[in-house]
Amino acid sequence: MASRLAPGPPTTYKEPVIPLRDTIPSRTAPIVTVALIVINLLVFLHETALGPYLPQFVYAYGLVPARFVYWRGNPLDPARFVPLLTSMFWHGGWLHLIGNMLYLWIFGDNVEDKLGHFRFVIFYILCGLGAALCQVALSPESTIPTVGASGAIAGVLGAYLVSFPRARVVTFIPIFIFPWIVQIPAVLYLLFWFGMQLLSGVASLNVPEGTGGVAWWAHVGGFLAGIVGVFVLAPSPRRSVARELPL
Repeated sequence: MASRLAPGPPTTYKEPVIPLRDTIPSRTAPIVTVALIVINLLVFLHETALGPYLPQFVYAYGLVPARFVYWRGNPLDPARFVPLLTSMFWHGGWLHLIGNMLYLWIFGDNVEDKLGHFRFVIFYILCGLGAALCQVALSPESTIPTVGASGAIAGVLGAYLVSFPRARVVTFIPIFIFPWIVQIPAVLYLLFWFGMQLLSGVASLNVPEGTGGVAWWAHVGGFLAGIVGVFVLAPSPRRSVARELPL
């Protein structure tokens, strides 16, 4: 999840279901997906080493919507736009990091397969930027830093939805003390996930801006960006077939 960090007890979003894996094996080594997971882990380890300087760094490199909207100075100053990128790699805690990386690991390899390694890098960054701008547009007065990879990962989920509609997601559903593991069609799983983000985003419009929690609109914007982006960036069918033919 993308989080809005604020002083005081954080608001934690608990997934009603937990994905374990999907049923489509990747055809190629997911080197970009693995690299992104490693980068996010290294950045988080750097966060843990900052000690008392962490809040200062989060405010500097996290996305603060009000600072972006009401930028003082040259509107094209690169410093204004840097947090749009850097905020994708900061996380608010171990659970925040692990949850995001789990989703990236399960769904990222297949989208990377479809797009190819280089296109997947571009796709991931563009989805993260789209997610960040959506959060800014819906919370322009917020002074709370937004951090997390889930805007970009939401784009991966959107791409997976339209690219692999017949896939299934092996899912853990915690029902009291009885673990229940079932296969859910990816279409149903991801539409349910998106519906939860959208409903929560609408509900958050009535929450005071000074409150931390989940940046729901980043998820919504990233998901929609992923649906559009996978069609724009996917290689043509002719090129994909040629790439798979034996030499």
